[in-house]
Amino acid sequence: MKIVRFEDSAGAVHYGEWVDEGSARLIEGTIFGTHRVTDEVVAIGTLLAPVEPRNILCVGLNYRQHAAETGASIPENPVLFIKAVNALTHPGDPIVIPKVAPGQVDCEGELAVVIGKPGKNIERHLALAHVLGYTCANDVSARRWQKEGGGKQWCRGKSFDTFCPLGPCLITSDEIPDPNGLKIRTTLNEEIMQDSTTADMIFDVPSLISFLSEGTTLLPGTVILTGTPQGVGFARNPPVFLKKGDRVTIEIERIGKLVNPVSEEA
Repeated sequence: MKIVRFEDSAGAVHYGEWVDEGSARLIEGTIFGTHRVTDEVVAIGTLLAPVEPRNILCVGLNYRQHAAETGASIPENPVLFIKAVNALTHPGDPIVIPKVAPGQVDCEGELAVVIGKPGKNIERHLALAHVLGYTCANDVSARRWQKEGGGKQWCRGKSFDTFCPLGPCLITSDEIPDPNGLKIRTTLNEEIMQDSTTADMIFDVPSLISFLSEGTTLLPGTVILTGTPQGVGFARNPPVFLKKGDRVTIEIERIGKLVNPVSEEA
């Protein structure tokens, strides 16, 4: 099922099963528990990020070719960092370059996993049973803050407002039985920056869920960003960073396109 979260013409927020670009069938209940799809079709006023994350857990250096382009060694365990929930951004809304990070903001297309069933110490072979679905993500990153301004921690450079676009929809896990066989592409304006497949992940989705759940309860609504493929802007010669007026598109096979313009903080 393709689930969307949206505002109607009166500003009320709903979940719905996508019908077409302008409408959805209302879902009653919670998508993280008991719910049903009704027969009522409602016009989509404003498309929102498909979930409001409880946590945003992120994995770095999880594609082999991305590790190679940055000169990093293959990690022995998944590299975890966290994005603050204030970074959430809706489809079509601008990525805002903050005043404190001019000329250094980069984009990273990623597959996002949305946890639907809570779990702790989840065995790898049971991991996908805890997944509600998948969406597109953009792990927007202020590189100087990531590398130099955060005390060797990445969270600061990854957590500015608008630095986590999600969308356009949530594809339920039954529609994607193997999340590690999807094409993923990032386009900046008309230029393809990243063009890969989730099969290049060092740690696949079940392994990530199992690892992240060790000693830690993964709550429903937790979003896991699974890493980015090669082609990021800072690794290019010369580097390519976002600027006002740019347009970023993250496209993942079977999920769709997440599109966001770029602006600057006033």
